Amino acid sequence: MPEESHTRFNVIGSSGSGKSTFSRRLARQLDIPYVELDAIYWGPDWTEPDDQTYFQNLDTALSGDSWVLDGNYSRTTHIKWKRVQSVIWLDLSFTRALYQSLKRTIHRAWTQKELWPGTNNRESFRKSFLSRDSIILWAITSHAPLRKRYLKTINDPAHAHIDFIRLRSHQEVEAYLSSLKQIACTSAPTKPQITTPSSNSGKTAN
Repeated sequence: MPEESHTRFNVIGSSGSGKSTFSRRLARQLDIPYVELDAIYWGPDWTEPDDQTYFQNLDTALSGDSWVLDGNYSRTTHIKWKRVQSVIWLDLSFTRALYQSLKRTIHRAWTQKELWPGTNNRESFRKSFLSRDSIILWAITSHAPLRKRYLKTINDPAHAHIDFIRLRSHQEVEAYLSSLKQIACTSAPTKPQITTPSSNSGKTAN
């Protein structure tokens, strides 16, 4: 473990940053539950719950002592960060995130893979590229505002109890996961070494 007490994580980042892939790997590596915000939110045939229902379901999903939570949903911050210990921000470049979002969307639309079992929720080329709800349009328009918001968030004294870790490339992602493996093997109660760039906010894994 990064620290003996750190068993509750939230992985955040723009669309296409690799949140789900990273979160699943982290959960497997630490042998703790993986929780996906999208899976809790979306009902069958893309139905959306009211906030009260959604918040209750999320609160229940995070009632355990250990979890890796995958997702943003800023309006859930009061719930998901109530007991979180580490927030890992995947802050990849715009071009990299957009490329990964395009690749993922095309694969999902082509294969018609059901995104969450029993929901019949699938992506389509029409919805993904030609609708007002286009995930690609969202990936393009939300990247910069999201980065600005998270830079402000990680420096907010209200969140001083949270360990923020900012990973800005695939190399840093792999280095972070590798450092966890080394810690698990040696059972050392220390965190992966991180540095705070003088010109940027947040923490970055070496």
